[in-house]
Amino acid sequence: MNTAELYKKAKSLPLTPGVYVMRDGAGKVIYVGKAKRLQARVKQYFTRLSSHTPKTRKMVENVNDFEVLNAPTELDALLLENTLIKKYKPKYNILLKDDKGYPYIKLSAGDYPRFSVASNREGAGRLFGPFGGRGTANAALRAVTALFLLPDCKRVFPRDIGKGRPCLKYDMGKCCGVCAGKLTREEYAERIDGAARVFSGKGAEVEKVISRDMEKAADLLDFEEAARLRDRLRALSALRQSNVVCAGGADTDALGFHASGKRGCVVCLSYKNGALLDKRVVFYDGADEEDRARDVAAFIEQYYGAGAPVPAELLLPCEIEDGEALSETLSALRGKKCEVETPQKGAKRKAVELSEQNARRELELAESREQKSLKTVALLEKTLGVSPINRIEAYDISHTAGSDPVASQVVFEGFSPVKRDYKKYKIKLAVPGDDPAAMAETLSRRLSRAKDGDESFLPLPDLILTDGGITQVLAALSQVEKFGLKIPVFGMVKDDRHRTRALVDKEGRETGLAGTPALFAYIGRIQEEAHRFAISFHKELHTKNALKTALTDIPGVGDKRAKKLLSRFKSVRGVKEASLSELSDAVGEKCANAIKTFFEENEK
Repeated sequence: MNTAELYKKAKSLPLTPGVYVMRDGAGKVIYVGKAKRLQARVKQYFTRLSSHTPKTRKMVENVNDFEVLNAPTELDALLLENTLIKKYKPKYNILLKDDKGYPYIKLSAGDYPRFSVASNREGAGRLFGPFGGRGTANAALRAVTALFLLPDCKRVFPRDIGKGRPCLKYDMGKCCGVCAGKLTREEYAERIDGAARVFSGKGAEVEKVISRDMEKAADLLDFEEAARLRDRLRALSALRQSNVVCAGGADTDALGFHASGKRGCVVCLSYKNGALLDKRVVFYDGADEEDRARDVAAFIEQYYGAGAPVPAELLLPCEIEDGEALSETLSALRGKKCEVETPQKGAKRKAVELSEQNARRELELAESREQKSLKTVALLEKTLGVSPINRIEAYDISHTAGSDPVASQVVFEGFSPVKRDYKKYKIKLAVPGDDPAAMAETLSRRLSRAKDGDESFLPLPDLILTDGGITQVLAALSQVEKFGLKIPVFGMVKDDRHRTRALVDKEGRETGLAGTPALFAYIGRIQEEAHRFAISFHKELHTKNALKTALTDIPGVGDKRAKKLLSRFKSVRGVKEASLSELSDAVGEKCANAIKTFFEENEK
């Protein structure tokens, strides 16, 4: 369609909230946007082209058609826009480089609910947050668990109450001892309610209750209880002042923006009660200093729309279009009022300037790291005679004396590990202990999935590295050639200190790394990451299989029943301590009796 036809189509749109998707002549999505009133927003693109910024003009010149998706509210449109940007990665949208989630603390349902860190809002339970990162959420959970002496073990209540001895934490006075039957359900519920209030930002109310109870204990001359409550009061006061359990975000976020080339950086400095609490750095592609206001607005929508904690006040580095509408959207996300302001002077302006200085510095550091990465990769290309090397896959095999063999696949682009593309493989066909055969099986499965068009196994790498010598290289190369590919394969040869000292090719020629510190460190890092990933998967699998084996020694319990028992009772100890009726419910009366008899005889 030409511009006139696109304008005519835009005039037919409703004046309702929604998302518009721009496509080029090949049908590829090149831009996704949201609007409070679709018709008014989309029409703007196809009128007065000279008034647009260069970036917007270029985008409009490439639009061949568009489609819209209606949404009930502007907030729904914002969330839908975020989903579509992540799905299509359009050329003319800013694309946030971090896929970081903003976790919650979840309180499960039931008579004995427990707190845990959740990566999203899905699933049943009451949520607190979001928090600025998983580290913050975990720190908050540990602090509040310690404050209220809540259990953090894997026992299940009320099932495990009175079964087995309490753990060491109870003996040390760091757990309330639910498992020992020391608390009634009502007393446990009081502790959970107090913790929930702290997570909700109502710590001051909890302090008042504890203070009142402390005074009552003192009046009754129960000085031991009064001292215990005094200590808890002090701990809670210190916890509230540390802000670690602030689930609603900081009071004020100050944003700083800087763009260089087509890369942008935003630094968000979060303040609470005037004190700097947190710094978050986000890089993104598609930035343009000339389109500063639109890029800042797009960043805000994506960043907070993806779950980042929304503050009470947001300070911006520049005026943006529809600031009032943005404030309404952020207020809806927060559940309370969010003021959006572009300060021109005073302390607020200084906070924004500090954020901008940080953004400029972070972008300079990132560009410096990227240049170093490019130089190192260029050196690797020259050393190996392979070009280009944009994507490296490294493989490692792990087992214990041949048992539970697994393989890992890690991916690097430059200095950066691409963890979303990591893969784990259980070795199914190779003879236990035959590492080259295991390597061949792994590459065969990996390349077969790519050949079948499985997008999670694409793109193919420019270089394959195996952990081991020429036998591993030849095993991997046999599969590469089997699929008609020409991907170079090298082995990472280690010295007696388990460091990668050289790369070996299919002819057995070694390229030493010790004389090139940059390559020595780079390849060493890749090798260690592949080894770490393989070892962690092997330990996980080996532990599960060991537990299963401990149960399959019981007459009548095979792999399927062992798996079912572990799924329900979590551990061999849990199976051992389960009642006969609970076991019967899981595997039948005959098998339950066999399990009980087995453990009783073992104890004798």
